[in-house]
Amino acid sequence: MRSISHVCPSLIAVLAAALLAGCGDPPGGPPPAEGTPVVGILTVQTQRVTLNTELPGRTAAFLTADVRPQVNGIVTARKFREGGDVKAGEELYQIDPATYQATYDSNVATLAKAQANLKATRLKASRYKELAAIEAVSRQDYDDADAALGQNEADVAAARANVESSRINLSYTRVDAPISGRIGKSKVTPGALVTANQITSLATIQQLDPIYVDVTQPSAALLRLRQAKARGDLQRSGENAAAVRLLLEDGSQYPLEGKLEFSDVTVDQNTGSVTLRAVFPNPNAALLPGVYVRAVLQEGVKDDALLVPQQAVARDSTGKPYAYVVGSDHKLQRRALDTERAVGDKWLVRNGLRPGDQLVVEGLPRAAPGIEVKTTPWTYKTAEQNSAGSTTPAMRAAATQPGTSTSN
Repeated sequence: MRSISHVCPSLIAVLAAALLAGCGDPPGGPPPAEGTPVVGILTVQTQRVTLNTELPGRTAAFLTADVRPQVNGIVTARKFREGGDVKAGEELYQIDPATYQATYDSNVATLAKAQANLKATRLKASRYKELAAIEAVSRQDYDDADAALGQNEADVAAARANVESSRINLSYTRVDAPISGRIGKSKVTPGALVTANQITSLATIQQLDPIYVDVTQPSAALLRLRQAKARGDLQRSGENAAAVRLLLEDGSQYPLEGKLEFSDVTVDQNTGSVTLRAVFPNPNAALLPGVYVRAVLQEGVKDDALLVPQQAVARDSTGKPYAYVVGSDHKLQRRALDTERAVGDKWLVRNGLRPGDQLVVEGLPRAAPGIEVKTTPWTYKTAEQNSAGSTTPAMRAAATQPGTSTSN
């Protein structure tokens, strides 16, 4: 008993000290006071919006021509600089013309011989015609002379055709550029044997100014666009309706604007997409064929668009979007939404909201259907402003509520 009486006073003293220490503020401050939730609201309004579609694509040369030989022979010279610009008709290669020149000269001589024979048979046929008229020669002799004249005329025509054919083959020994553009590397060197029917081209020329951009769009998106225009939801945006802007691989924007050329009439069965082709000016050859780009196509203008911040829209367990609005009784109402697409950092809402609705943008974690709330205007902030750690209007309003303690 004596030991217990000595321990109890010291134990009581320790407990008393602990109780006194507990009277101070706990680490982290007092718990938040319960009260009416404060939410930041935005009044929904219609606005005029230009709708764009960003689609992936690749550049393609405006014109492409493979340079191939049209006669057989040995390449004796290359007349261009690889990677340089060439003009249509400019000489690119020279094929040994010796055999083709000889054939041409031979055919020219054959033509001259046929023309000489024709002259003699024409004179003979003319004399026999006069003699046959006075019966100085038989009719058979005249018919034979006239037939020989016809045969010699045919020989001259055939010889002339052979001369032209050999002249064409001789001209083919000079390989010219079929189009103007930028030529790539040469696949043959002087001394190489080339043939008229070979598969491998000698070089390739591509016209880069202007340049094509081929992009693909899902057929469902194209159908949706046509339906929207048929309903009158979208209006044409004047002369710029077919305007196209280009975003390069590094995210920068191409300085020159292009225009939509055509839309393919066939849907790819493998991808379910339609190919669209735009053409862009490319005076400095800044765009090369095969470059990955993103084309921004202007679809049209929606005059009565409802755009709401993406942070105001949540999704349920099935993935369907919804939002909260504040009713006239200051109670929250949950609205199921039908969102069409994202426009920047906002959702384009088709159904579920009306102009004038008080949309809850801040304070959603405490939102529930039917609860009463206090409201404060919400103002748009950029991502940089939001990341700066500044207080929101709802937080400032909550701090001024009665019963909220700000002291230690």
